Amino acid sequence: MLEERETVMLKIKGVLLAGAIWVALLVLATSLSARPADDSGKITRSFNVDYGGTLTVDTERGSIEVTTTRAKNVEVEITRKVSFGWAGDADEILEDFEIEFDHSGKDVSIVAESRRGWGWFGRNIRLRIHYAITVPEKYNLDLATSGGSIKIADLEGDVKCETSGGSLNISQIKGSIYGRTSGGSITLKGSDGEADLKTSGGGINIGQVAGHVEAHTSGGSIYIDEAGGEVEVSTSGGSIHVSEVQGTIRASTSGGSIRATISKQPKSDCSLKTSGGGVTVHLAEGIKVDVDAKTSGGNVRCEMPIMVQGLLGKNEVKGKVNGGGPELYLRSSGGPVRILNK
Repeated sequence: MLEERETVMLKIKGVLLAGAIWVALLVLATSLSARPADDSGKITRSFNVDYGGTLTVDTERGSIEVTTTRAKNVEVEITRKVSFGWAGDADEILEDFEIEFDHSGKDVSIVAESRRGWGWFGRNIRLRIHYAITVPEKYNLDLATSGGSIKIADLEGDVKCETSGGSLNISQIKGSIYGRTSGGSITLKGSDGEADLKTSGGGINIGQVAGHVEAHTSGGSIYIDEAGGEVEVSTSGGSIHVSEVQGTIRASTSGGSIRATISKQPKSDCSLKTSGGGVTVHLAEGIKVDVDAKTSGGNVRCEMPIMVQGLLGKNEVKGKVNGGGPELYLRSSGGPVRILNK
């Protein structure tokens, strides 16, 4: 009889416990639904400026998109979204992320950060921020974010952009460009100045650049359509393809092939080195170089007349093309080496 009572009591406790759990889950679901997912709060600002000013953005998180206008105004729209949470919690997260604006003459700056620090109780990681900013078509940019991509429209001015967690997408820029990302690809349509680009986690695609080009990545391929100045490129995880360089090129990769066309006489030594593919270089008519080519993974072929200096073999050649000039140093451990007419 006693055992039967204990059994009944255990069943009752089980039912009560299950009911309590169900009620708790219902309360939690109700709390979470008190603020719908992606509930947003927008901040807008407008500033009267002049051509030649600088927009500075330094934000702890968020993606940045910059477009241009002929008007002499800077228009800012900041969209803030909390992915989930009850109303009070979401409001507190939005309030904690402080955004400050400063307008001085032609310049506008935006500084944004969490007052309680990154990852405060793991809650502000749910905050999503997007900066949509319009600037005059002749304006400079200095953009930095620790958690999002950066996109920039056609612009006349110098551009500096850095992110630790996204890609860089840059249109046609009439000015110099400095770009850095640790977690995404880089695309540059073109520039009439210099371009200095680096990423640790993606490929680099560059259109036409009038000045010096420097591009480095640890995790992708590099493609350049045309460079009017010197080219310095390197990657540990992909191929390199330079359709045209009007001068000196220095390129190296550990994980792919190299192809380049030198269309004008280089003023200093060139080098193309790879451990994971072949090397092909096209030379325009009349270019003068001292060739030093060697491969351990194929053979060396030179399509134009070469005056041999000591070495001429299946996989190693040293000599002068068109009387000689700056050194053209070519090395491959994983494929053939080709020196061809343009």
